[in-house]
Amino acid sequence: MSLKSMIWNGLLVAALCLAIFLLYRIFQQYSLDQIVQSVRSIPLSSFCAALLFAAGSYLCLSCFDLLAIRSLGKSLPYSRIALTSFISLSLGHNVGFAGLSSGAFRYRFYSRWGLTAEDVAKIILFCGVTVGLGLITLGGLAMIVNPGDAGRLLRIDPGSVRIFGVVALVVPVVYAGLAFFIRGTLRLWRWSFQLPRFSIALAQVGVGTVNFMLVSACLHQMLSAFGDVAFFRSVTAYVLANSAILATHVPGGLGVLEATVSYVVPKEASIGALIAFRCAYFFIPLALGSTLLVISEVIFRRRSRGADEEADERAEAQSV
Repeated sequence: MSLKSMIWNGLLVAALCLAIFLLYRIFQQYSLDQIVQSVRSIPLSSFCAALLFAAGSYLCLSCFDLLAIRSLGKSLPYSRIALTSFISLSLGHNVGFAGLSSGAFRYRFYSRWGLTAEDVAKIILFCGVTVGLGLITLGGLAMIVNPGDAGRLLRIDPGSVRIFGVVALVVPVVYAGLAFFIRGTLRLWRWSFQLPRFSIALAQVGVGTVNFMLVSACLHQMLSAFGDVAFFRSVTAYVLANSAILATHVPGGLGVLEATVSYVVPKEASIGALIAFRCAYFFIPLALGSTLLVISEVIFRRRSRGADEEADERAEAQSV
């Protein structure tokens, strides 16, 4: 076994152990009775709807990678892109430092299919920009539509919140405008940035925004089980929480999500709502992603072993 394989195997085991530890750390805050009773209070229809919204979000996330690969001028089957994206992000969301942690898994898969380390780095940067565009766009809309909750949390008046919302919406407009007019490399002092085509830039803004709307809808289903919560209150809560999570890089947003959502919607943010949301968006994808990772590793190694054996047989035949 090569040193590279040994290092990867060690990282794989460490990631899976960390995932198990994070699940234990999160659930140990509550007694089993609290968890069971709280989750039971969520209607099955609401939980199933939340799962559909979560699945839609991960579908959008796979489109991040698809757009990134197209912007590089590369081509890969969507099934491979979707597999890589889901495994990388289902683990990365829970481990923390999603850009780095998911990047390691992305490199593991994409390098097998012909992409270089530079290509993977550009994919990670592209996806990060798409996340930022989506968060800023939806955050701007939330501040305009629902300035009260954001103003209360940020301790500024609703009028100022709306102004910040309008300013936030200028960002995706400027980004798309630069992609349309410059159509190439943007140079700022010593830095240079390769802008995507205008159509891809628009798709980044659209799919990034839809992704966060779907995650907010997932949270909204859980909160609505405990009260009449307006959709954009859920949007405000999640956008603010996710902004804090990105700033702190806490694994799975542990504690940050709960604190922010509880502040914005204190009556509806029960243990059951937040645990059910974590189950739908974090824990179930984590379990599926870990399983797919193990299965894919077994399949890849069998194929690699088979390819090596075929190469040895050919070499022996040629020597004879």
